[in-house]
Amino acid sequence: MAAPSIKIHHGDLPAGLAFPNGVAIDTETLGLNPHRDRLCLVQLSNGDGSAHLVKFNGKDYEAPRLKALLADPAILKIFHFAQFDIAVLKQYLGVETAPLYCTKIASKLARTYTDRHGLKDLVGELLGVEISKQQQSSDWGAAELSESQMAYAANDVLHLHALKAKLDVMLAREGRADFARSAFGFLPTRARLDLAGFEDDDIFAH
Repeated sequence: MAAPSIKIHHGDLPAGLAFPNGVAIDTETLGLNPHRDRLCLVQLSNGDGSAHLVKFNGKDYEAPRLKALLADPAILKIFHFAQFDIAVLKQYLGVETAPLYCTKIASKLARTYTDRHGLKDLVGELLGVEISKQQQSSDWGAAELSESQMAYAANDVLHLHALKAKLDVMLAREGRADFARSAFGFLPTRARLDLAGFEDDDIFAH
């Protein structure tokens, strides 16, 4: 397998990028409290083996091209545990991300034979790919990201298109695709509730 192409951008996406097959997205923050822990990085992939990393300095969150992409109703955004990511994007970029697909929710609905719905588990079982989560708790606010951090960040989005394809087959087979679509549609409201302090333990919880 060819090494992924990883490009880092500061403050926004470059002009001219297209995501005709939907865009896989993930975020890196300084912690798990969106009100306290700032957004440091947004990763994106077209599902073609390339990843674009948008790094923020904690002061400038203008990012007009990224915001336009997140709000574009014609482009599907694919996440793993979208509930957290879209809340962070709402908090720092002020944009509601839609339409959505969440591989964690899809997994919980389709893979009821297991309680292992983490990205590493999904990629391993469904795609036969081993990914490392070693950099998960590293300092994403550092002025310069290490090669290991960039590789970790890219891995969080490089496989989401392929996971979606596998999970879609399973959801259709089990007659649960409508449940998934309804859950995805509720996610922006769930994220707003979280930001308002109404966190609950439910299917959307990590």
